[in-house]
Amino acid sequence: MWGAIAGDIIGSAYEFQRPPIKTPDFEPIFHRRCKFTDDTIMTIATADALLEQHLAHPKTQSDYGQYYWQWGNRYPSSYGGMFAEWLANKNSKPYNSLGNGSAMRVSPVGWAFDDVDLVLSEAERSAEVTHNHLEGIKGAQSVTLAILMGRQGATKSNIRGELEARFNYNLHRALDEIRPHYSFDETCPGSVPESIIAFLESTDFESSVRGAISLGGDTDTQACIAGSIAHALYGSLDSYIMDTTRSHLPDEMLDIADRFCECYGID
Repeated sequence: MWGAIAGDIIGSAYEFQRPPIKTPDFEPIFHRRCKFTDDTIMTIATADALLEQHLAHPKTQSDYGQYYWQWGNRYPSSYGGMFAEWLANKNSKPYNSLGNGSAMRVSPVGWAFDDVDLVLSEAERSAEVTHNHLEGIKGAQSVTLAILMGRQGATKSNIRGELEARFNYNLHRALDEIRPHYSFDETCPGSVPESIIAFLESTDFESSVRGAISLGGDTDTQACIAGSIAHALYGSLDSYIMDTTRSHLPDEMLDIADRFCECYGID
């Protein structure tokens, strides 16, 4: 989960840069414009839902929609237009979105469950309260499955093969091949595979995030997704990235993140 939040904050400075950044060699890693965005807010909301409902009442299921609505209204941000409309009405229904919002907020699910079937079904539940389009659900499921496999010691080759087989993603492209022609795309099919590829090409957490940002486009969400998987495979973030990430968050977000990580033994 910390990998998702760090990726969001690092990528936030480049989302609307014109021309797009198109290089992994930017300095410093945390630009002065960095801030947490809707990706972090909704990631915290997912963690809160799992903590307060699934754990406190293990026989009930987490009400993700309630927590997305509460946190989304507590922290106004650069939400997409349809999600902003959804936040305006507590009784809003799913709106068949295939946007990458389902994938950027889902990382806590990949840490909270140890079984493939449970991870996939819970990812679907977290997505479908808003993003009930098949591609929106696939985006969330692919990220959670990659996180589960990464933290359970799978190789990148195995992760790539499993995701391609289950979700029909082409993960054999290279960032150098994608980057020149890639443009802003906030859909799951247009950004989740690319974010996963950034992870697959990486050598550590930082290179994963840098690779995702180097595509240009929806840089905070791409880095959030790539970072969430990288954290699972590579382990705890280095102290500078972790400390700087924490410094950007308000106390109530830190409290949820720390309690979630303590509960599930996440470094």
